Amino acid sequence: MSQETQRDPIRHLLGLAILGGLAATSVWVMMPFLPALIWATMIVIATWPVMLAVEARLWRRRWIATSVMTTTLLLAFVIPLSLAILSIVTHIDVITGWAQSLQAHALDAPPAWVAKLPVVGSRLDASWRDMVQTGDLGSRITSYAGSVGSWFVAQVGDLGSLVVQFLLTVVIAAIFYAKGEVVASSAVRFARAIGGDRGEDSAVLAAKAIRGVALGVVVTAVVQALIGGIGLAIAGVPYVAVLTALMFMLALAQIGAVPVMACATIWVFSRGETGWGIFLVIWTIVVGGLDNVLRPILIRKGVDLPLLLILVGEIGGLIAFGLVGIFVGPAVLAVTYRLLVSWTVASTEHVVLDSDRVRAS
Repeated sequence: MSQETQRDPIRHLLGLAILGGLAATSVWVMMPFLPALIWATMIVIATWPVMLAVEARLWRRRWIATSVMTTTLLLAFVIPLSLAILSIVTHIDVITGWAQSLQAHALDAPPAWVAKLPVVGSRLDASWRDMVQTGDLGSRITSYAGSVGSWFVAQVGDLGSLVVQFLLTVVIAAIFYAKGEVVASSAVRFARAIGGDRGEDSAVLAAKAIRGVALGVVVTAVVQALIGGIGLAIAGVPYVAVLTALMFMLALAQIGAVPVMACATIWVFSRGETGWGIFLVIWTIVVGGLDNVLRPILIRKGVDLPLLLILVGEIGGLIAFGLVGIFVGPAVLAVTYRLLVSWTVASTEHVVLDSDRVRAS
């Protein structure tokens, strides 16, 4: 064996070490931009069909379509979301104080119809009476409201840096809109280089999963918040705009709009407005039911995967990666699931072929 051949493994190890160091350094340099880059990628993947439709209607001019999509993203995403977050953060004390007022106006006993509810009626009636007797009803609601408020402020962090990240997201999304085909073909080539045809299929599946989840989660959150806000406005609940923004953010975070609606319902009952309270109970059931009806339909329009897989990916991704994990989690699980299915099918076919060969011999 020649000395040149013996040095080849060392040369390969040094090359891999250098490449690994360059990759780690690149990620470190890009770290401040990674949240905006991830969000822009998710948004562009989810809205790319809309982008193509807009381009087709605007004389196939990409720069015009990019300008329209970027402006729409700024007006429909950055400004409303920033205002919603600002409204919630500045009114956290008001929301907590509103919840604390339930303790002062707590009902001496739950309405008679509570005990008549199917399955949970008797248990809910007994729990309500126990909390009223111990004075724990308002304190529990206050505790939950404070916990939700603290969690939300911790997630938002510095509002100024958050707005900067939003603007960076819009800028990166504009670049992706303008060069979408180039970026997509580069990602597909990279996936093919790693895994061949299965790698390419996995990249396409990840994009479909992101689009399906975006369609299901975001649209459902918007519908829930709007319908819930309309119900609160009709019932005369104060701070409707703030509560609607809070419902939207909680729905995005997979908590749902029901906690806000339930607090508002109890507040209305505590004021002796039984009719409006019953109305809000029915409205809360409708708003909560939308999450179980509308979201699965919308997700299935984007990607044909088991719904349980998508839901687990949303919740697990949210816990592991924060809000962006709602999109990352389902995409990772979808690719893993599809690769496992393909590997299982291929292994089964290989075993069948071997069995046929043995029988033939």
